[in-house]
Amino acid sequence: MPKSLVIVESPTKARTIARFLDDDCIVESSIGHIRDLPDSAKDIPKELKKEPWARLGIRLEDDFKPLYVIPSEKKEQVNKLKKLLKTVDHLYLATDEDREGESISWHLREVLQPTVPTQRLVFHEITKSAIQQALNSPRDIDLRLVNAQETRRVLDRLYGYEISPLLWRKVAPKLSAGRVQSVAVRIIVVRERRRIAFKQALYWDLSGEFEGARGGAFQAELISLDGKRLASGSDFGEETGELKEGKKDTLVLNEQAASALAERLSQESWRVAKSEERPFTTQSPPPFITSTLQQEANRKLGLSSRDTMRLAQSLYEQGHITYMRTDSITLSDQALSAARSQITARYGKEFLHEGPRVFKSQVKNAQEAHEAIRPAGEAFRLPEELKGELNERELRLYDMIWKRTIASQMAPARGKRLVLQVEGGGAIFQATGRHIEFPGYLRAYVEGSDDPESELADQEKLLPDLARGDAVSGGKFDPREHATLPPARYSEAALIKELEKEGIGRPSTYASIIDTIQRRQYVNKRGSALVPTFTAFAVVQFMEWHFSHLVDLQFTARMEDTLDAISRGEQESLPYLKEF
Repeated sequence: MPKSLVIVESPTKARTIARFLDDDCIVESSIGHIRDLPDSAKDIPKELKKEPWARLGIRLEDDFKPLYVIPSEKKEQVNKLKKLLKTVDHLYLATDEDREGESISWHLREVLQPTVPTQRLVFHEITKSAIQQALNSPRDIDLRLVNAQETRRVLDRLYGYEISPLLWRKVAPKLSAGRVQSVAVRIIVVRERRRIAFKQALYWDLSGEFEGARGGAFQAELISLDGKRLASGSDFGEETGELKEGKKDTLVLNEQAASALAERLSQESWRVAKSEERPFTTQSPPPFITSTLQQEANRKLGLSSRDTMRLAQSLYEQGHITYMRTDSITLSDQALSAARSQITARYGKEFLHEGPRVFKSQVKNAQEAHEAIRPAGEAFRLPEELKGELNERELRLYDMIWKRTIASQMAPARGKRLVLQVEGGGAIFQATGRHIEFPGYLRAYVEGSDDPESELADQEKLLPDLARGDAVSGGKFDPREHATLPPARYSEAALIKELEKEGIGRPSTYASIIDTIQRRQYVNKRGSALVPTFTAFAVVQFMEWHFSHLVDLQFTARMEDTLDAISRGEQESLPYLKEF
């Protein structure tokens, strides 16, 4: 008879892992969480329905003890797992290596009540070597991680189930509040308030066409006139449309003045006032973590956060990438070796970084400091090798992950930044250029671009070889009108970046947060922009008036710090819940 039962979360993950195990192992899926707090009154056991805490599902007076129930749709799977458990002599819980995965393993043990030895298998990629290594070094369930996840679950229930009914009564039916969700909506609404208060300012400048004595035409922009710097958009206040304090000496041209100036300057003679070359070196960005993967997939591939995580989950469960919920930018020695060998083979030794680049992560919680997101295995499979195995969107995401990982170990890009200033008639025009001498990592990966070769060409902007004092001829001068722009609305990528910067939520939750605020109709998507609804304005105003601390960014960020401290065993859950 089989000796071991291995339980994972998903059927796809189960099928992939089964390929690497002997026939004496049964691999089965729990199909996600097998129990949770009650979703509705019908989930509450009859004998408990009359209890005053039943609706909440948490016994506040009994140290916040939760009421966990098995949803009806999960009972069949739970019974199947119980039957399989009777046929084996060892149970391995191989759920994901994060707080939620640890919690799922704990719930499985609590529900199944195994009488055979039970251990935890943890791995960050689904490959034969990783599974074998996990089997050789199983561990116990980490109750600190479980405690942090259960505390988070209780906090979310207390917040949502206490505030949401108030919103139903005071604002509109069927609304919801959430510990991170409400703060995310407030961030979007605050930005929209700034847009509403915005006052547009108009200003003019000139562009000029110039040419050196030995040829080489270039275009330059007017930056100063008679010793006064020309105004730009950042010089104007958003709410007044007028020059900011300290900018009063800045010159603002109107249409009439710009046209008259253009006519006058066409009669002037010109010479080079400044010719400067400065070398630059740029290093590649680190490999992906959860949040940067979502941001870049949104910018490059037009994927929503939810779609990105769904595709990444599929790639992980098929064994193509490492675990996709991670805060770590670290690469293992195995990954460094794989990346560097592929760089040498594909681009040549000169494109290798002088030594393995080791990125230092700022993750506070060492328990969750996995590797960065990278192609799985000891030798990365090339994107073109997977064309027959992956669908188009999976392949594009894998390709992006492969390129970013490879680029992280490539030599820096080197080049020169060029500045030319020409003067005449009291006016100074400036042109900037850029010459890439060695593309380095840009040969493989350019942030925000899906085509490195094309983007590399776009990054080059050459200027003629001119020295200070050289005469140049001035040709056409064009007056140009500009209008200041209100703060841009958040895209999904920009919102994730803001949440991460403020320390709100966790990268693994961003996709569900953005999905929830759209589903609840707090936000509509217009193109890539997240636009708050009138409901969002009403809810945020209500929360600011009556529960300002619950939508305060620092308060919410401190909650995340506390949950991290609980997961490290540095803080107790119960005192914190009582304080909350």
